[in-house]
Amino acid sequence: MGKQDGRDRHVSNDDVDDAGATVLHADLDAFFASVELLEHPELRGKPVIVGHEFGRGVVTAATYEARKFGVNSAMPMALAMRRCPQAVVLQPHYDRYQHYSRIFFELCHEITPAVEAVGIDEGFLDVAGAARAIGSPKAAGQRLRDRMREQTGLIVSVGAAATKYVAKVASGRAKPDGLLVIPPARTLEFLHPLPISALWGVGAKTEERLRSRGFSTVGDVASAPIANLKRAVGDAASIKLHDLAWGIDPRRVVAGHEEKSIGHEMTFEHDIVDSAVLRRELLRLSDDVAVRLRRAGVTTRTVAPKLRYADFTTITRSRTIHTPTDLARVIYDEALALLAALEPLPAPVRLIGVRGEQLSRDAVTASLWEDAPGWREAESVMDAARAKCGRGAVKQATLIGREAGERPKLTQRD
Repeated sequence: MGKQDGRDRHVSNDDVDDAGATVLHADLDAFFASVELLEHPELRGKPVIVGHEFGRGVVTAATYEARKFGVNSAMPMALAMRRCPQAVVLQPHYDRYQHYSRIFFELCHEITPAVEAVGIDEGFLDVAGAARAIGSPKAAGQRLRDRMREQTGLIVSVGAAATKYVAKVASGRAKPDGLLVIPPARTLEFLHPLPISALWGVGAKTEERLRSRGFSTVGDVASAPIANLKRAVGDAASIKLHDLAWGIDPRRVVAGHEEKSIGHEMTFEHDIVDSAVLRRELLRLSDDVAVRLRRAGVTTRTVAPKLRYADFTTITRSRTIHTPTDLARVIYDEALALLAALEPLPAPVRLIGVRGEQLSRDAVTASLWEDAPGWREAESVMDAARAKCGRGAVKQATLIGREAGERPKLTQRD
């Protein structure tokens, strides 16, 4: 929806009527880039890109100053640097993002227990029951913004509306560093002039189909006969888009909503044919997944490795294990067994990944397999060392001496 560089920014006046706008969408501005700038305050106000500046590196995040040059996340780094050659490139640090994400959601829960996380840096809050303790929806949103800025120096933009959909659109319009309240009575006045890309589910291809049939704005979709929409996007999508165009969104904030999976993947600078390199990277990725599982207090029941070949053919496999785990060695062994079945590989490998699915907060029951070699004790010791000295303070011996060129492309968790 619109540009992501702040040129469409719109915020509410102090006297806005926020009665009924009890759903908040809170979103940290340029989160990854903003976290990196905490370590590099001298770069504030300059175009900064977070990512790996080599080979097939992609943009993980960009400041608003870089976005004004057309730099966006997931863009190839080579293209980003052509568009903004003066940009400063910083390496990503996922452990820092996790740290500040935890603070963000802790502050959200100070406002209301009805918090639904939808990513590492954004969430919905239902503040209908928080009026006595916090005040109006606008006051609740401003308190969250103030607390986050005071505690971390990071900026939160907030949208407030009667529904989740409108609240999310509003937070996007408020960026950067804004709060936008959409009174329920003014929902359609707000929505209908927006471009059709503001509708959830309208990606580039759907937008192209709609525009080819004369739809340019949300209002065009709202006023169109359903039959016309069906010809453009099909039965199910047409009803959904028509409802959203009228501000209809029956979904409620689901407190305690959690991730369905945790995964990491990396793209090689050069295509890989050496199975030893693949095994080493699979171990590193399994370790990353296990660390995040333990930090989140969850276990995984299904291990799913992924390979993408040089021709972009992508293969995924999955296996449900008998005992849920949060151990890197178990995840690695299961993933390796699945990938071994694909050998000999039909083509060089461009990307490798691993994911833990079927997450649960059930207590870990140690199996005979994992107790015998003492893996749990070993990984607990590594966790303690990382907590004290940083993520790179300790690693498995197999991972020491990785070639500098084989660096991961950071991907956000689902």
